[in-house]
Amino acid sequence: MTFLKFFRLIHIHPILIIFIVVSLMTGTFVQLFIMLTIVFVHELGHYAAASHYKWRIYSIVLWVFGGVMKTDESSNRKIKEDIIVTVAGPLQHIIIYMLIICLDILNILPPSIISSAHYFNIIIFLFNLLPIYPLDGGKLMFYMLSNYIPFRKAHHFTVIFSIVVCCLIIFLQIVILPFTLSAFLLIVFLLFENRKEWVNKYYTFIRFLFNRLNQPSNDMEMEVICVPEQFRLIEAFSLFKRNKTHKIKLKGSKKSINENYSLYLYFKEKKLTETVGSILRNQ
Repeated sequence: MTFLKFFRLIHIHPILIIFIVVSLMTGTFVQLFIMLTIVFVHELGHYAAASHYKWRIYSIVLWVFGGVMKTDESSNRKIKEDIIVTVAGPLQHIIIYMLIICLDILNILPPSIISSAHYFNIIIFLFNLLPIYPLDGGKLMFYMLSNYIPFRKAHHFTVIFSIVVCCLIIFLQIVILPFTLSAFLLIVFLLFENRKEWVNKYYTFIRFLFNRLNQPSNDMEMEVICVPEQFRLIEAFSLFKRNKTHKIKLKGSKKSINENYSLYLYFKEKKLTETVGSILRNQ
């Protein structure tokens, strides 16, 4: 039943359709089929781990060297869960490697297919570990950062760093490295994905805050944030970290407000421009 649900969640990205058409025209469909099979198993690893933690999964979008599992749980679960779900994809490449070795020993597939499978398994594994969001490497970088610095700052740094890495790879492809159209298109695609992520950065931050509004915080460590009285609530929220619950405190004062109540004031009472100082004075 879970396996059938996995199939129903799969969507094909337009860029993958272009690659399928090109592969049919150039006689490279077998190689593309091998790549897609490896990507399929990779995404199945993510899906299995996410299902284990009962994440709400909306879709799994496949493209040539990977996929994106769209879920409503990102940034609201424990970082440990995020890391396990992310690492579950690359771990499948070890299983794929062992399977290829077995098929080679048993002489079930031609040597050319075995060779291609080995090559694409390594390439897809390394590609997904690049520190570019939303690849697995980029996600792991984001999770590690958000464990130590505020969510908003970690997200901004991850997107900017991803854009810089994409531009660097494109430059190297044009000037130094052998140019391949497929690799160029993939990096350009990732560049535009990160541009879109940057454009929507405020929405990502607001969603992070809104989801915390009704999130249980009993098992989270408390962190006190000291802010000047002219700070608006949204500016104080910019200092919020994942896996922490917060108490907003005025500098030089004992007055404070807890995270849940401050979020309630912002989202429910619409205290969008109120300063922390004015809110605490009216308490």
